[in-house]
Parts: sequence; C-alpha cells; structure tokens
Amino acid sequence: MLCPRCGEANAQGAKFCVRCGASLPFEAGTSDATPPARAAASSGSVPGLPLPKVLQPLSMGPPESSGKAIASLICGLFTWIFPAALAAVILGHVSLSDIKRSAGRLTGRGMAITGLVLGYAGLFFIPFILIVAAIAIPNLLRARQAANEAVAMESLRAINVAAVRYSSQYGNGFPPSLAAMAGGDDTTPSCDHAGLLDSGLASRLKDGYVFTYVPTGAQILGDDAKAHNCTIPGSSSYEVHADPANRGTTGRRSFYTDQTGVIRAEDNAPATSESSPVE
Repeated sequence: MLCPRCGEANAQGAKFCVRCGASLPFEAGTSDATPPARAAASSGSVPGLPLPKVLQPLSMGPPESSGKAIASLICGLFTWIFPAALAAVILGHVSLSDIKRSAGRLTGRGMAITGLVLGYAGLFFIPFILIVAAIAIPNLLRARQAANEAVAMESLRAINVAAVRYSSQYGNGFPPSLAAMAGGDDTTPSCDHAGLLDSGLASRLKDGYVFTYVPTGAQILGDDAKAHNCTIPGSSSYEVHADPANRGTTGRRSFYTDQTGVIRAEDNAPATSESSPVE
C-alpha cells in the first residue's frame, strides 16, 4: 500500500505510513476497519437522519390500596343491612375495574372480592330473613297475646276467690278494693289488708293487662266487720274489668267478671255484663 503523502510502500493493512506517519486510507477486505454504514448502524443512527430520542422510563411510586375496595369490605361486614349489602356489591365491581385499569398502581383486589361475596350473600339472605320475619313475628305476637289473655282470666278467677273468702272471713261484704285483698306492710292479715291476693294484682297491672275493681251495691260495715277492725265498708256486689294495656300488642280481648264468678269477654272493646261468657 502506497502512502498518499510521501509515496512510501507500506504493508498491506497498515494504518499509518512507516515513513511519514500519515494515516493510510481504508481498503476493502481489511478486518480491523469498521465501515461507516456499520458504525452508523451500531450507534443507532443513519447518515443523513437525526438521532432518535431515547425514551426515559416513567417513574412509579409504591402501589396504593383502592379506597373503593376498602369501602366495599366495610359495607360487606354490615351485610345484614340492605343498603350496606347493595353498596358492597356496587363498590366491589367498581374497585375491581379500577384496579384492572391501574396497571399495578392500585391494590386491594382481595378486599374487593370479599366485599362482593358478603354483599351478594346479604342480598340473597335479606329477602329470606324478611319472609321468615313476616311469618314469625305475627305468630309470636298472637302467642304473646294469647298467653297474656290466659293470665288475665286466671287473675280474674283469683280475684273472685279472694273476694268470697274476704266476705266470709271478715263479715264486711265484698272487699272495697284490690288493696284490701292484698297484703300490707306487716305480715299480720287484717280487714284492710287481708293478704288474699298477690301484690301484682293489687297494683292493677299484670302481664300487659290493667285490672279495675269497682264496688257496687250497698255499703256494708256491720258488727262483725267492726269486730274485725274493719275501717272501710265493703259492698254487696262488685265488678272487675281487665283491659289490655296496649290493645293489639299486649292483648286483643277485654274481660269482665262480678260476684257471680262468670268471666265474660269482648273482642277489641271493653267487656261488660252483657258480653259473651268465656267457655
């Protein structure tokens, strides 16, 4: 290879002239020279075109929990409440959609799925519970009313028995009040506090029924009554009314009895001596 500057002959493939040190031109076939096109290709550029811009990676912070997924889980925990169950389902679906589109920026898929399961369970069981409640509650109310009515009739029988015993024991006719048949502060029975009736009936309210004792007929305060230290005259007759404290809830029927001992009842209205007797 001849040097283009001084004309000195150089070995084939030499890069510099051995005489003047000038750079020797590239010759095809040499293995240590890099073609311009290849150099341009290796650098990612093409002669005559601008260099491409290098894309910088997007900076991403730590993933966040989806607030809607958390809300869905909380609503699901109160799934027995209808609005909460519905909210758990809606928030669960929305949060799952947001998490899917977030490309990893949002987490909480497990909470969202849990909220969905609880929400759908609530939507399934709430109608079932409502149906059961609609059947059971009226039956329980009727059973309670029947029990209270049975107690009211037993209480009227107890009053009749106590009134007869009072009349025969103190000779003061029938007692002037329920308090006269009940016990007093001391344990010694007397004409004014005979101790023949429990204090619950004496207070006029028992098991959802209000009891009203009314002396009727002539007042009696004879010698036998005075001998037993009676201070309040009795009567020749009486009547007792038993009415629900809250009609339709604590009881439906009203009851009536008098010195004859017959108990009479009336549906949804106060009972009187003209009402039908209880069989």
